[in-house]
Amino acid sequence: MIINIVAGGPDELLPDLGQYNDRCIWAGVDRGVFTLLEAGIAPGFAFGDFDSVKPWQMAEIEGRVKDLKRFKPEKDATDMELALDWALSLKPKKVRLFGATGGRIDHMLANIQLLVRPLLENLETIVEIIDSKNIVWATGPGVGKKISLLNDMKYISFVPASASVTGLTLDGFKYPLKDMFVPFASTLCISNELTGKSGTFSFTEGILLVVRSKD
Repeated sequence: MIINIVAGGPDELLPDLGQYNDRCIWAGVDRGVFTLLEAGIAPGFAFGDFDSVKPWQMAEIEGRVKDLKRFKPEKDATDMELALDWALSLKPKKVRLFGATGGRIDHMLANIQLLVRPLLENLETIVEIIDSKNIVWATGPGVGKKISLLNDMKYISFVPASASVTGLTLDGFKYPLKDMFVPFASTLCISNELTGKSGTFSFTEGILLVVRSKD
């Protein structure tokens, strides 16, 4: 099972949502619910305080979404986190987050941090942030993790999401590494590229954000 969640980030950073309409469950967060409706996709679920939605948009949302979970603006978690909590409770194979970048940087940083949640909770679910220029996900230690060439996203970056990453090895990359210690806030592994159709990365401790980007 795959769950797609669309938040209210800038429309110009959204990819074509239709290409991700692959037997998945759709959910909207705040203004992202209306974004889905405008794209011709009727979400089964909606989450938010809807403080960024106009009254006529809210009326349409209420008329077209069956499961609407409305929260007060004064709460201890963002609408996106509450939606992700719901998604993770279903134990899907993957959760894709759209509309989670651009706009307010505090929300964007919080959304990126949410990628680590499954690892902290020992879940097998992969959570990705996808926009028109990037795909980002978090991963834990392992050996020989394969990553394949995407013609429109040639850049691959590895960003520590923990205090450090130990034993990072990159094979099949333009800039290979062997058993490298990478501390938090290092830019060592930004903008690498594959030399062939695929490569592998391995590390022994820590958490990495993997970022695939277009030019």
